[in-house]
Amino acid sequence: MERVLFRCVECNADASELHRDYSNGILKISICGSCHKPVDKYIEYDPVIILIDAILCKTQAFRHILFNTKINIHWKLCVFCLLCEAYLRWSRLQGSEQSADPADIIRYTTEWEFYGMFSLATLELAVFLGGVLAFLWLFRRHQGSNLELQLLLKALLLSCYAKLLLIPAIIWEHDYSPLCFALIRLFVLTSNSQAIRVTLNSSRRLSVLAVFVGLLLEIFAAQVFRTLLWTQQNSLQLW
Repeated sequence: MERVLFRCVECNADASELHRDYSNGILKISICGSCHKPVDKYIEYDPVIILIDAILCKTQAFRHILFNTKINIHWKLCVFCLLCEAYLRWSRLQGSEQSADPADIIRYTTEWEFYGMFSLATLELAVFLGGVLAFLWLFRRHQGSNLELQLLLKALLLSCYAKLLLIPAIIWEHDYSPLCFALIRLFVLTSNSQAIRVTLNSSRRLSVLAVFVGLLLEIFAAQVFRTLLWTQQNSLQLW
């Protein structure tokens, strides 16, 4: 059988095991043969501490999550984040007509505009991810090396977790909400950059450049989508 390889969270070297199981239930964390440090110190940590280190964009925490755990919630997390972003856009679109009654949340889900915002958010995210993956694929191809697209896509989707902060920002809306939304967006892009850097073991400059290319394509696509919608609405009004 093929041995599953893990990664050292300190130096990114390959490791065949995270811990060794001795008799009588005695476990000992494996030591990396390259840096002579524990391969993955986070296997003894509480999940809350791991989450805090991930929020702080620590390289070790990202390596633990991406390489040494079997987390397969990236698609579910992506859909939930898109729902949060779609609701934010929809609430902005409603403006002053939005009711403060919590019971109206049920009615919101039946609004076609909400599903339109969800579709737009999905398309813009697809453009962003496609731009980042295409840029990195071309860069790696130029260097003569391969790119693990599936792992990189998983890392990018998981690093969008900061969009969950849109929920409290919407609930406790205040005069500084636009600033909060901008900071959340910046935090998401920072997490995306860190995910690329950890997955490819690349320089910070390359990861930032890849995110910047994806962001430019997303902004351009968003402008195109808005223009098309505006043109369509004007055509319907003329009819």
